Amino acid sequence: MKTKLIVVADQSRARIFKTDATAAPLIEIETLTHSEGRLHDRDLTSDLPGRIQGSGHITHAFEQATDPKQHEIDIFAHRLAHYLEDALNAQQYTQLLIIAEPTLLGWLRNCLPERIKKTICFEAVKNITSLSPEEIRKHLPSH
Repeated sequence: MKTKLIVVADQSRARIFKTDATAAPLIEIETLTHSEGRLHDRDLTSDLPGRIQGSGHITHAFEQATDPKQHEIDIFAHRLAHYLEDALNAQQYTQLLIIAEPTLLGWLRNCLPERIKKTICFEAVKNITSLSPEEIRKHLPSH
């Protein structure tokens, strides 16, 4: 029997479901949250950028190397990837289905090890984390 793990995620929450059959109900087994994913850039930075001394009496604003919002998405994507790796190591699934909003899905693809990518049998770019399990089931393939 092939156990399927279904991940439905956005930038601040990932709901993880499990099912053993195509027509079986989805069972929610875990919810990962990352409240920083809901914050705006202005809320993620504590202050105005610092200043650096240029040549003479000229000063310049110090620019951050990465966008704070993207950094938080990266942190959450890595956390989700670690969860999926641990679940695969524990043989909790053989197939993985992912439905995620576009930004998180892109970051998650970059974080996933090759052995997890091989288990992915379905991906969709949608933000449906607030839907019920029955409504989420309608977005999954019927085969």
